[in-house]
Amino acid sequence: MFRRGPGLVRVAATTAVVAGTAGAVSHHQQQKYYNQANAQANAQAQQQQMADMQAQQDALAQQQQALAQQQAMLAQPAPAPAAPAASNDMMAQLNQLAQLHNAGVLNDAEFSAAKQKLLAG
Repeated sequence: MFRRGPGLVRVAATTAVVAGTAGAVSHHQQQKYYNQANAQANAQAQQQQMADMQAQQDALAQQQQALAQQQAMLAQPAPAPAAPAASNDMMAQLNQLAQLHNAGVLNDAEFSAAKQKLLAG
């Protein structure tokens, strides 16, 4: 019997080596592409997280600024009461009392008591 070409075992071994190598290369390429896709997805997720954090910091800064403005407004002293209006009102009442006293409606004791009450109040 003559052998013509490599034996059956040798052909099977060569085929197994070629198939195994092809499988290993294919697996390596798939891992590589998977890792690249994962890296891109992670980078995008990190960028989104950074953008979200920046937006939250901006909103917090605006809230703090609004709070500071409100506190500044509360810290300002209240405007003084309108003294001229109160003074004018008191002067009008005193003039009215004087007219009533001059007209004889109020005697001296009543006029003095009403005047003291107006000035004290």
